[in-house]
Amino acid sequence: MSLSDPIGDMLARIKNSQMRNHKKVELPSSSFKTKIAEVLKNEGYIIGYKVENETKPTLIIDLKYNSGNPVISTIERVSKPGRRIFSSAQSLNKINNGLGIAIVSTPRGVMTDIDARKQKVGGEIICKVF
Repeated sequence: MSLSDPIGDMLARIKNSQMRNHKKVELPSSSFKTKIAEVLKNEGYIIGYKVENETKPTLIIDLKYNSGNPVISTIERVSKPGRRIFSSAQSLNKINNGLGIAIVSTPRGVMTDIDARKQKVGGEIICKVF
């Protein structure tokens, strides 16, 4: 089965799994999804992730909770397949007054909006996490 928006599917699976208090979420793996999971891990939104390669590569994300509540309160897709959203380094807005992050795909790789501002590089805004 082919998905028209695999990143949107990834974010929806994370959101739905946290609403049901699951410990892990499994989804089809790709290198781009792995880079997004790496950013989420570095920023402390998930415990970790691993890629299992049995017959099809599968990305397993260990979700993080704080006192029984999910650490990720909102995760939403910004740039969609039908409408791509690009931004320069200067015009990247802060998410919830700097409390959240935006994940940006830049020519230097996938990074947070904070890192993109420091490196003075813009790109496609993938999603917002708070």
